[in-house]
Amino acid sequence: MTKSNTTSDKKELSQEQSEGLLRVLKARFEKNMNRHKDLEWAKVQAKLDENTGKLWSLNEMEKTGGEPDVVGYDKEKDEYMFCDCSAESPKGRRSVCYDREALESRKKHKPENNAIDMAASMGIELLTEEQYRALQQLENFDMKTSSWVQTPADIRELGGALFCDRRFGHVFMYHNGAESYYAARGFRGSLTV
Repeated sequence: MTKSNTTSDKKELSQEQSEGLLRVLKARFEKNMNRHKDLEWAKVQAKLDENTGKLWSLNEMEKTGGEPDVVGYDKEKDEYMFCDCSAESPKGRRSVCYDREALESRKKHKPENNAIDMAASMGIELLTEEQYRALQQLENFDMKTSSWVQTPADIRELGGALFCDRRFGHVFMYHNGAESYYAARGFRGSLTV
C-alpha cells in the first residue's frame, strides 16, 4: 500500500504531534474527573493507541478550541465518547450556518462554512439534543454562546435547524432558519473511540 507523503491530504499526526496531544488530553482527563467518574486514563489511551486515526480528529477538535474530553463509556460497545468541553461553543467553529444547503441558499453575506460539512471534515458529529443535555449534566456550558445540534429531517426540510444553550440555570433548545449564523453560535462535536 503506497501513501502520498503530502501532509495536506493525510489525516494523520506525526509522532511528536500525537505525543503532545496525548499529554494535553491526559492532563484534561485528570483535571476533570467529574466528567468521567470511574474511568481510567490508561484504558482510554490504550483505545487511542489502537485507533490512531481518531487522534487526528481529536487534534482538529483541539485546534478549533473544543477542548475535547471523555464524557462517557459504552460498556457493550467498549467505546469511549469524547466531546467538546470548552466552556463556550468552540471559538474556531462559530459564525457558521447549519449545512451546505443553507449556505448555498444565502444570496448575500455568506459565512465561510457550515456546521455539518465542518464536522464531517473533522471526522466528528454534531451532538444530538440528547447528547447536549447529557453534557450539560456534567457542567454548565454555553452560558454566553449557543451550539447547533443535529436537526431532525422534517424540521430541516422546512428550512429550520436547532440549537441549544444554557441560560437562567436551564438548558434551552431553539430553532432558527438553517441559513442563519451568528458570532456567538458554533457547534459541539463528539467522537467515539
